[in-house]
Amino acid sequence: MRKDAEKTEGSDLLVRLNKNYKTLSKGQKQLAAYITENYDRAAFITASKMGRIVGVSESTVVRFAYALGYDGYPELQKSLQELIRNKLTSVQRIQLTGDLQPNDVLRSVLKSDVSNIRATIDSIDNASFNAAINALLEAKKVYIVGLMSAAPLAQFLAYYLGFVMDNVVMVSGAMGNIYEDLFRISSEDVCIGISFPRYSNRTIDALDFARGKDATIIAITDSVSSPIAEKAEHALIARSDMAGFADSLVAPLSLINAIIVACSLRRREQVSNTLSQLEGIWGSHGVYVTKESGRE
Repeated sequence: MRKDAEKTEGSDLLVRLNKNYKTLSKGQKQLAAYITENYDRAAFITASKMGRIVGVSESTVVRFAYALGYDGYPELQKSLQELIRNKLTSVQRIQLTGDLQPNDVLRSVLKSDVSNIRATIDSIDNASFNAAINALLEAKKVYIVGLMSAAPLAQFLAYYLGFVMDNVVMVSGAMGNIYEDLFRISSEDVCIGISFPRYSNRTIDALDFARGKDATIIAITDSVSSPIAEKAEHALIARSDMAGFADSLVAPLSLINAIIVACSLRRREQVSNTLSQLEGIWGSHGVYVTKESGRE
């Protein structure tokens, strides 16, 4: 039910605007017009700022949210953000930061990332997380798909899971296409898909292919209503609300780190033996900087 509720939030806002428009006050109709014409900017501004832009009071903005049947402006804003989350172009994203002052950038971005982690902590489903870990550890092979801005996340996960298990396959399509990387996938395998707005069509295609081979799907994404969560047996949600045109991947990376830690704890002895052998190899080949190398 929660999945269906989130999935309809955006379209529900448009329905509410159309249904209640005639009953709105003059100021509220101005707000409705502004949101309809500038939804990409309206989704990320405060009630006070929206009031200043439209020429009405902040209290009028709050009453507008109540008039549409929301519990307050934050709920209206969340509905609007769900509506446009997957529609913003890179140009629109950079325009959203136009009012950010240079001296405020560092603090604003860090605060945004902290908020994403807090929201992820509040909403994470422990049962889904543990079920995903069980599926990973029981899989014959683990395929990892993450393209575009999600590629660094996929690479990080594949790199460290490689210390825990020897059955990790990174799907990049670099030497051809994703289907060549995936064509051996089977019902005994797990496919992890990683995607955040704007969602990658190739990642969705890869998961469709894996589902067609009856593989277990784990989605790492921003919402239960995202196109890859809908295809997954296990959906792990991390917030990625942006402070600029670049995706915020702080909370997703933290979630991926938790996956790596959970898997390593379940195979502690095996991981310890693997790392002990690797330390010997790294040391003999001077892979890392040490005092002996004269570079520390």
